Amino acid sequence: MSEPLEFVLISRLREVIADEAASERELRDVREQAEGWERVLQGQILASERRLRRLNGDPTSPLAEIANELRHVDAVRAELVELRSLVEDLDGRSRELRTAWLLRQAESSGT
Repeated sequence: MSEPLEFVLISRLREVIADEAASERELRDVREQAEGWERVLQGQILASERRLRRLNGDPTSPLAEIANELRHVDAVRAELVELRSLVEDLDGRSRELRTAWLLRQAESSGT
């Protein structure tokens, strides 16, 4: 059985952030994937919020269904917070790599 996409992406983000040898291209690729996943999560949250409004507007809606939807949206929000935190770390890692590259260029040119 294969790993869920979000698990693979989160694992890859953590690996790239920790990898001293990660290339700028790797950082860019994983950031693009993270941005795509962020859009998916935001869409899931919006859909859940619509379902909650619909359920809340119907007095016959089962409380268990509302509770399930609330748990779902809370879990997705938590995943989105984690993803955004990792993307911030990734951005920091990208800046570190660029700075190191610029320093090497300056040193090699004798400046």
